[in-house]
Order: sequence, then C-alpha cells, then structure tokens
Amino acid sequence: MQEATLSARRGAPSSEEDDGRDESKTKKPSRLAVNVSPYLGPFVASAPCLAITLPLLILLALAVAILSRSRSGILVSPLDTLPRVPLLLGSSLEGLASDFGSLGVPLCRSKHGKIVEWTSKDLLKGLEEFVPIYETRPIKNNMYGMGFDHSFGLWFMARWLKPDLMIESGAFKGHSTWILRQAMPKTRIISLSPRHPEKYLRKGPAYVDANCTYFAGKDFVDFGSVDWASVLKKHGIMDPSRVLVFFDDHQNELKRVKQALKAGFHNLIFEDNYDTGTGDHYSLRQICDQFYISGGGHSCFKDSDEARIRMKRKKFWEKAVDIEELCGQGEAWWGVRGYMRDDFNHSNKPISYEEHIQNSRFIESVLDIYWELPPVAGPSLTHQTRYDPARAPNPIIEDGKFGLFRRLGLTRFEASVFNGYTQMVFLQLSASATR
Repeated sequence: MQEATLSARRGAPSSEEDDGRDESKTKKPSRLAVNVSPYLGPFVASAPCLAITLPLLILLALAVAILSRSRSGILVSPLDTLPRVPLLLGSSLEGLASDFGSLGVPLCRSKHGKIVEWTSKDLLKGLEEFVPIYETRPIKNNMYGMGFDHSFGLWFMARWLKPDLMIESGAFKGHSTWILRQAMPKTRIISLSPRHPEKYLRKGPAYVDANCTYFAGKDFVDFGSVDWASVLKKHGIMDPSRVLVFFDDHQNELKRVKQALKAGFHNLIFEDNYDTGTGDHYSLRQICDQFYISGGGHSCFKDSDEARIRMKRKKFWEKAVDIEELCGQGEAWWGVRGYMRDDFNHSNKPISYEEHIQNSRFIESVLDIYWELPPVAGPSLTHQTRYDPARAPNPIIEDGKFGLFRRLGLTRFEASVFNGYTQMVFLQLSASATR
C-alpha cells in the first residue's frame, strides 16, 4: 500500500463508557427541539393567558420530547469528534453518516456461488487473538504499508487456509512477511520484491525472515517471469493448490490472475483492491464494477442522486470520489476514468467499455470464491477518515459497539493504523481453470 496514512488521535474515554454496553452513547440533538422556541413567543407574551397556555406548554414540551426520541440518531461513541464536527456547522447527515454500502459494493460473481468457510463469529474470535500479536510487530510505524485491517485479514486467512507454501509479491520493509510468519510459524515463504527488506534496516525497523527464500534486490524476478514448476519442485511442493499467493505489488490484477492461473495457483489475496476511480492499478473491484452486478455501474449525469451524494461525502472522506473525478472523456467511468492502470501507474492504457465487460466475464469464468475483507470497525470507533464507508461492506464491529471495540483492545492503537483499508480481497480460482 503506497499511500500515506492520516493520524487522528482519539480522546480520553468518558466515565459513561465504563458500563461496557455495546450501544450508541450520543445522539444528534433534534432540530425540532432547537427550533421550537420561536413558536412559544405568542403563548408567553400575554400574562393573562398564562393559566391557559401553561398546560399547552407542558403538552407541547412532552410532544417535542417524544418526537425527539423517535428521530433516529447516528450510532456514534462519545469519542467520535473529528469526522462529526461539521454537524455543528449545519451540514447534512447524508455526507456524514457511515451508511456502509449505500453507494454500492460490487462483488465479483463466482461460477457456482461458493462462499468462504469462515463466519463473522470466526472473524471476531480471530480479532481477539490477533490484537496482542499485532502489538508485538517490529515495524510500529508502517507508513506506506499495511495497517491494522489488512494485517489482520492476511493473518486470519493464512492461518485458516494453512497452506504448504506462502508466496508474497511485494515485501517493502517486511511487515507482511512478519504477518505471514505469525500465522504459520513453520511454513516456508517465498518473497519477491525489487528491493530487499534488509536495505531498510539501515534507516529503521524492518523484518527479514530466516525461513524465507528471497527473490529480491539483485536477485529480483517478477512473479510472471518465475519458473514456478521448478521453484515448487525445489521446495517439495507437488500440489500448487496448497499454495497461498499474496499480492501487494501494485500491478494490474487481471494480469496477475492470468499469471497465477498459468502456474496452477488457486488461492490468491490482493492487498490493494482499489475502488473504481482510485488507485494506481486495475483492480478486481474495478473489473467487477458493472451495471449487471448488484451495486455496480455509475452515471456521469451531474445532477443525478449519485453525483449529489458523492459530492457531499467527499467533504468527510479523503478517498471519496465525486463525479468530476470518477468520469473521464466520453463519460468513461470504468477503471480510472476509462483507463487501465498498471505498475504503480507507470502504465496507463485506455480501454473501451466493451473490453471492460469482457474482463469481468473472464474473471467470472475462472472464479470459485470472491470475498472482500470487511473493515475491522466503523469510523466512529476507529476515527478513520480515509475510505468512504458508502463503498465498503459492513464492518466486523459496527458503529456504536464501543464496549466490544474496547474489550478487544483496539482502543490501544493509534487511529492512523485504521486508515489503510482498500478492500483486501481473497480469490479462490476454479480447479478446472488452472489445468
């Protein structure tokens, strides 16, 4: 992940949070209650009518209280101050509330509709185990690398799948290598990276694994150029389906899927699964953003509901994209403004909408499972200000469940570690497609 994260510290918990209840602690003041006073003037202006107006005032006050309670409030914690400040300036809730998935979450369709084995309960149990592990990470400030959400996702999936060999394309300082090692202490790792992680040791913390084969530095070989049959044989791996491949190399993900298929690999994880209109490479999320897929497709009409909502949300979420940014020449919205990016955006090729559809159909034809990692927690808990929840699946820990968030130990981390979410995705390719 090659984009800087934003640090926003949480304030100290209030005494009201010590009850441990998983519910919203604060609600937005009712506008009805605020604006009621102008209507009371006529009643209180005339003293002789006080005996008559007093019961009416009491009834009106009761009505206001009832209506105020009936109005739905935002699920927030008392610590949720940074993203919610514009409320004081009269901004609309539409651009502010989390509204997970309200702008659509286009998920790639698989051949047979298979789903992952793990459940939300498994994810919660995994979080409880992972938090103390993450606290021991050697690289505390992993700027430009994975934050907490994706670190947890990689650890959880590697531990669940229990592969015989793990391959990572893109190691940076070695944080992902360390995560893989925590998940599988004795399993061999192959790491491909243009720069060897040991080079970073000269300037600060980095991680080099003793049980890892490095194709890095002067020995670097791109994933698509490796003779995988020879390498797997050397490592005693006879079944490529027992290998887990992790990509954090900012390359065209369609290209990487085709290369993985050729090598016979089934289980793939892509770290930066950028949303449409964002990122430096063509991602699975972009490929599967199609009109025929639920939550997919876009309108470039500037007066549309989508345009209006996007414009408002951009005020609150750094990576939110408005219609001007989403749509390129000829109303091309697919990929990034009609372009297929690759290699950290060093390659930027225009593609037609027809080609974009063909790419999606191809992915569907080779796919058994597509699963996007949910955010660990809602933004009122993490105070993340980067990704727009309207384009993300529901979090593992929903907004308002501060008691759970705290019990898992997540309040001990800086808010900046939650700012790196980019829809990490797990793919399981069809066995018939890899033959």
